[in-house]
Amino acid sequence: MDCTYWDVQKLIKYTRAGNRTATILALSCLKDHELNSVSCQQAIRDIGGIEVLINLLTTSDVKCKIVALQVLSELAKCTLVRRNITDLGGVPQLVTLLASPSYHLRLLAAQTLAHVAKVSKASRMVRKSYYGLARLVDLLDIPSSVLERKIELLTDDEKQMLDVAHAGARALWSLSQSQKNKKAMQRAGCIPLLAKLLRSVHTNVLVPAAATVQQCATEEIFKLAMQKEGMIPDLVTHLSSNDAELRKHAALAIFKCAEEKATRDAVRQNGGLDPLVEMLKSETAMKDANNKAIVAALSGALWKCAISPENVRRLEELHTIDLLVSCLKCEDNEEVLTNLVGAIAECCRSPNNRIALRMAEGLPPLVSLLSGTNPKLLENTVLALGHAAQEPQSLKILLDLDGVRLVWTLLKCSDPKVQANAAASLCPFIKHSEDSAEMVRSLIGGFELLVSLLASNDIRVLSNVCATVSCIASKDRDNLGIITDYGVVEMLASLVITEDPGLRSHLSTAIAHCADYGSNCRKFGQLGIVPILVDYMTSNNLSVLRATANALYKLSTEPYNCICMFDSGVVPHLLMTIGYSDEHLQESSAGCLNNIRKMAIAAQQEY
Repeated sequence: MDCTYWDVQKLIKYTRAGNRTATILALSCLKDHELNSVSCQQAIRDIGGIEVLINLLTTSDVKCKIVALQVLSELAKCTLVRRNITDLGGVPQLVTLLASPSYHLRLLAAQTLAHVAKVSKASRMVRKSYYGLARLVDLLDIPSSVLERKIELLTDDEKQMLDVAHAGARALWSLSQSQKNKKAMQRAGCIPLLAKLLRSVHTNVLVPAAATVQQCATEEIFKLAMQKEGMIPDLVTHLSSNDAELRKHAALAIFKCAEEKATRDAVRQNGGLDPLVEMLKSETAMKDANNKAIVAALSGALWKCAISPENVRRLEELHTIDLLVSCLKCEDNEEVLTNLVGAIAECCRSPNNRIALRMAEGLPPLVSLLSGTNPKLLENTVLALGHAAQEPQSLKILLDLDGVRLVWTLLKCSDPKVQANAAASLCPFIKHSEDSAEMVRSLIGGFELLVSLLASNDIRVLSNVCATVSCIASKDRDNLGIITDYGVVEMLASLVITEDPGLRSHLSTAIAHCADYGSNCRKFGQLGIVPILVDYMTSNNLSVLRATANALYKLSTEPYNCICMFDSGVVPHLLMTIGYSDEHLQESSAGCLNNIRKMAIAAQQEY
């Protein structure tokens, strides 16, 4: 061991045995050592120095406490020391010092907690300590005038307030890793104070404040409070900051909040889409391996913002698809790829962006991603390809790339979200391909796999598989016959007891198409689905009414089904829907009434 080891141990011994003056001198000398070095930290732990430093926090001497905290705050950067401080009961002492009248003690206690609270046990102890989180939140409460003036215009007292707020914000940032802490922080009233800090001109306060906000933005109550406090415009402003870390946290916060329409609108209305695109362009141009976090944040924010059609129009004007594809071609980080493909998928809901995707040669890299294993990435990829397949020339390229087989294979994936999106994406392939019937038949085991998914427990999977069944049944009778042999009629009939409007709509459409083959119409009636479908006619959802009326119309070609419909009281519903403005609904309702009427006339004549 080097001489530093023994020197440090001697200084710790002096703090134990010496008087007040010797203790302060020993600790002051200890600060001059490289406290972050392994040998120094080992020496302090071996001789029980952490316990000594924590005990000094209980003394009545303010200077001793300050010097002890200066050493502890530096040592706490080490993970082992954080655990030692926690196990030796240092957290309650630090929480107590947060209420000290001394500025230095409050500052150093918060700085130390910012490191120690990264240990989950310590984080829990702060929450359970008497007023632990509340005291940290109180440190953020400083006048707006201090936050709005440049540092050179502040008095010494105001600078001290700013330093304490910075330390408190860093401690809350560490504590916000815990879901329970986020809720406790919200109850302690941190949201209005964080909103005020976000309007500061001081970057050292802005960074931990924005970091805490983006950490807490996973909670719904926080998202609503952020909208109420008007934080989104401030976050948009910080997207143009010179500080890379602040930009990253602002983008992450937008990413997490932008699932709410109000947030997406606020980003657009405050001009946030342009800096997001420009920042992504500049960050990807740097090709720096260390900037993956900010690229992930920016691409994620664009993904969620693109959920709104109004935002897609602006992104289209900024030629965002070209940028996203260029990023996609040179990226290998799965988190970034997931966000990039998610943004592409949302943008490709627009026909112009589908063409732009093809022109940018974005289809081959998307298809290559289908061989991966990351569920979130696959979920977004199949969605993007499903939208792209609606464009004729893109569809041809995807067929040449064997895209249909790869998407169909993902129906085997264990993740229900991937299954649901894969089933949804197959529909445009089947609808728009010239020889879709032969293409589907060439997929060995494809029909059996598809029908087996009708036993899924996931509503979205069931709904989208029903839509795929409808496409197959409507395009080719031979394929309809094959899925009938695999028991599709019985599987569809087993799903009719559902309250989900999406499943009701796609299920009714599938029943309507499958009823056209062989004895399927009679089988559906025998399986008792007619009274339940009649009950669907009480829905207020137009797509459910349209699909159900069509299914009833197809089923009404069988006399037994007509009797069941009449007995179930379908006539008043059909008389109502025949007056709707939707032509398809009118025709189906009229056709069903016509078949019921013909059956009644035939029965009267026979009688």
